[in-house]
Amino acid sequence: MWLSDFEVVLRDRVIPRGAVRIEGGMIAEIRERPAASADINGDGRLLLPGFIDMHGDMIEREIEPRLNVRFPLELGLFELDKKLAGNGITTAFAALSFHGNNGYGNVRSEEHSRSIIQALIQLRKNGLLVDHRVHARFEITFTHARAVIEDLLRAGALDLVSLMDHTPGQGQYRDVERHIETIARNNKITLEQAARRVRERIEYRAQNNDAVGNLEGIAATARDHGVIIASHDDDSIEKVAIVEGLGARISEFPVTMAAAQEARKLGLATAMGAPNALRGLSYSGNLSAREAYEHGVLDILASDYHPSAMLPAAIALAEAGSGGLPASVALISANPATALGLTDRGAIDVGLRADLVIAERGRLPRLRATFCRGKLVYSDGTVQGLSTPYAISC
Repeated sequence: MWLSDFEVVLRDRVIPRGAVRIEGGMIAEIRERPAASADINGDGRLLLPGFIDMHGDMIEREIEPRLNVRFPLELGLFELDKKLAGNGITTAFAALSFHGNNGYGNVRSEEHSRSIIQALIQLRKNGLLVDHRVHARFEITFTHARAVIEDLLRAGALDLVSLMDHTPGQGQYRDVERHIETIARNNKITLEQAARRVRERIEYRAQNNDAVGNLEGIAATARDHGVIIASHDDDSIEKVAIVEGLGARISEFPVTMAAAQEARKLGLATAMGAPNALRGLSYSGNLSAREAYEHGVLDILASDYHPSAMLPAAIALAEAGSGGLPASVALISANPATALGLTDRGAIDVGLRADLVIAERGRLPRLRATFCRGKLVYSDGTVQGLSTPYAISC
């Protein structure tokens, strides 16, 4: 099958009017000019590699869209699968948390997260549209979750583990007063009630003697089973040095420029949120992904909580940096593939999986179609030669 007359974004350059041939789910040939007889005509649209999302929190909202309003697991997973395909994500790491209720209803309990993982593994056998992986988020102060994650690591059920400490006063919540205001606003409680919650978390962390042991234990088990480790919300060069010593290979959402620079210095890939990059600022007042990109210390964009941000964020950063589209698109394709050890995807290159995205530029970039391993998994019906398997609002 030929996809012809596209602006093809390769690793290091752009072919203005190129063509790509798919055979057996793989990229078989790339041409510098349009093919004589094409199955799909791009009319100059962009052809990008499929997006690789190392951190997406959306699965919890699909299963529990409102606090304590539960939907069937399978329904939530199927709906999320369609949304991801409609937003160009062909490899998705579902970020599942293991730290009890903590204001999220039941969706972040160890038992519920384990049940989601089991359902996801089972559904992968029954033809989901995109490639789903599991990213376990471990809050190092929640000792009772450690055994659950270690069991899942030994069972081969996890593809990525991130180490987190959300104690107020450091990391993501360095600004305690701002954090209190956010808790009060989001939970519709008074500032005094929110401040009490924050004090309880700080006291709990101070009294918890297991955090360091949990951190080291989970990291050791992940290393033993060849699972990549990420650190979450690094806020200092000292913390980056600690997690690098534990074997972390990714610094997820560094909250300061100094931490991001130190991560790059030590060889860790840095990952930040596409919503942050699209908006130009962090919602929690931390490091801007655009600023990190402009300073050359951003490697990966993740959907975080909004998959539709991936495409427009990459397009926006193409204009903010010196590398153009090849460099900004690499943030959502080649770079995460490298960091996550996915050697069979991440770029438009002969011999790689035919995970491809058709998109259009414009004031608001639009995603028109998605292929996963050469199979059409989403189309909005606007590209000549494509049917419409799903009508998804992107």
